[in-house]
Amino acid sequence: HRKIGKELDLFTFDTDEVGPGLPMWLPKGTTLRQTLRQTLQEEQIKQGYKPVCTPHIGRLDLYRTSGHYPYYKEDQFPPMIFDEGDEDGTEDGYLLKPMNCPHPVKIYQNDMHSYRDLPVRLAEFGTVYRHEQTGELGGLTRVRGFTQDDAHIFCAPGQVKGEFIDVIDLTLKVLSALDFEQFEAQISLRDPADKEKYVGRDELWDRAEQAIRDAVAETDLDAREEIGEAAFYGPKLDFMVEDALGREWQLGTIQVDYNLPERFELTYVDETDERKRPVMIHRAPFGSLERFIGVLIEHCGGNFPTWLAPVQTQVIPVGDDFNDYAREVAQQLREQDVRVDVDTSDETVGYKIRRAETQKIPYMLVVGEREEEAGTVSVRSHDEGQQDTVPVDTFLEQTAEEFVPSLN
Repeated sequence: HRKIGKELDLFTFDTDEVGPGLPMWLPKGTTLRQTLRQTLQEEQIKQGYKPVCTPHIGRLDLYRTSGHYPYYKEDQFPPMIFDEGDEDGTEDGYLLKPMNCPHPVKIYQNDMHSYRDLPVRLAEFGTVYRHEQTGELGGLTRVRGFTQDDAHIFCAPGQVKGEFIDVIDLTLKVLSALDFEQFEAQISLRDPADKEKYVGRDELWDRAEQAIRDAVAETDLDAREEIGEAAFYGPKLDFMVEDALGREWQLGTIQVDYNLPERFELTYVDETDERKRPVMIHRAPFGSLERFIGVLIEHCGGNFPTWLAPVQTQVIPVGDDFNDYAREVAQQLREQDVRVDVDTSDETVGYKIRRAETQKIPYMLVVGEREEEAGTVSVRSHDEGQQDTVPVDTFLEQTAEEFVPSLN
């Protein structure tokens, strides 16, 4: 994916001055990210998620309460200490967030909640930072700064199974929309022989692990169990996809968490006016955008579906005399939300077509004297080669469904 990403002008790295493991997204790569993000956001709104936005840092006390500090300490960047502490030696400072979950917890705490409010679904494309060892970094699949399509669902215990199944369905929609047919589902459990790595009481862990098993049992998902692969605060269901080299990567993940609601003393008021503890579900259908895109690039060889391609159509004038008409065609396409470029270079038509093919642009519209006089375009498909000469409106009608992002 590093080779294809460079050829398609998607992303770049500057390890010397920016730092290793910190990708910078070029305009085409940013368009790709934004399209994935917008598509999932639209689906989330249909399913009752509310968008939130939180800071990239937090006080150390926030992460002490959540358990990330110190349980996740080895994978974090060093904290920014501004107070070395008094006699008890407790430091105060800020931490680049290694996970998003403590901040949505504080958003939930901002209001009183009744059982009528639940489930509360808070969604955020949040960027996190992890101090991966230099030798473990690799392109987009393992980086130090990445964005997760995180959401946190706060629900009553009786709602856990239904919410979990709904998130499984959403994750499968994402994988299906991008033709990931070969994947494995993995129930990641804690290691009972090494409980010091995890926070929380045994009964909460047993309840969370059984909740995942019960939800998976009600779907057609065939999931294997892996001991020792849980997050430090709870078990999870991971969706594992192979890259072009046969390496297995975790993409989507869903986690059941009884521990953070207890550590933060989260409550809601039930039908009898008693305060009860909600259950928290963490979910990220993409996992991280960086890794997801890296694996996707390898999966499709950079031949993205038309709705996702950074440039969906290239207009190619056969000579300078037809540049103005090419720009008129491009404007017609832009007005219909098609992402389009015009190649007005002085190269030959054949070279322009080959360059567009190399960039894996789904459609090329060649225009010359005949097309300008008739108000048409000569359509060439990246997949099928030369096609018809048709009016622009006809081209748009024939290809309309391909340009519409959808998880259906």
